[in-house]
Amino acid sequence: MITSAQNQRVKDAARLRDRRQREKQRRFLIDGARELGRAIDGGCELIEVFVCPSLCQNNGTLNVVARLESTGAAIQSVTSEVFAKLAFGERSEGVLGVARTPRNSLADLRLGEWPLVAVVESIEKPGNLGAVLRSADAAGVSAVIATGGGTDLFNPNVIRASLGTVFTLPVRTASSDDALNWLREHRLDVFTARVDAPRLYTDVAYTGPTAIVLGSEVAGLSSVWNASGVTAIKLPMRGAADSLNIAAAAAVLFYEALRQRNL
Repeated sequence: MITSAQNQRVKDAARLRDRRQREKQRRFLIDGARELGRAIDGGCELIEVFVCPSLCQNNGTLNVVARLESTGAAIQSVTSEVFAKLAFGERSEGVLGVARTPRNSLADLRLGEWPLVAVVESIEKPGNLGAVLRSADAAGVSAVIATGGGTDLFNPNVIRASLGTVFTLPVRTASSDDALNWLREHRLDVFTARVDAPRLYTDVAYTGPTAIVLGSEVAGLSSVWNASGVTAIKLPMRGAADSLNIAAAAAVLFYEALRQRNL
């Protein structure tokens, strides 16, 4: 039982709250039983897990704790005071993992027949990215490619907002140029969501191999996506606002594709 917050393992894990430390150590934190369970489901490499027995009360948490031995991770028991130093916000489920950051690239992304791929560019708000991933998972999107600067796939708020689906969805990072070239190589129809597009999102077909590309609410999409063979589409805006939150726009577009594919 680790009883001191000054324990070196605890201090090293707590440093992973900082993005620079996540990148330096190539590790990240997974806080919460549901998220940790989905990380296990997705084959995420767990290095160690901190467990506070007095906080592990509900069946979901106890089930995840029971699965930890099969992962090969080092399991550390800690007091509630020590766990409070590691956990995020007011969460108190009593289980938190340290995982190795996977090396993801487009080169190892394999798609099935008639894929639907989402591309998000320069989404800096972790909660928005996590919400897009959650919608992509729900709508059966084949893969998500995050492009542009500022994206931190394993920010704790991405993991939380995605409900852990960041671990079970094929998610890759790439530059926008590389992403577009990859989409072309795999012969996907590319549709970009733009507020000034001439065509409504309901006037195009997503029934073939398709990519839906969304940009940040502030900057929109970069000029990379003005390329030939790319079709711009828009969602109708009937009120004062000229655009939807990216997560809301993504959900509308993903489910329109799902509808056209006969669910």
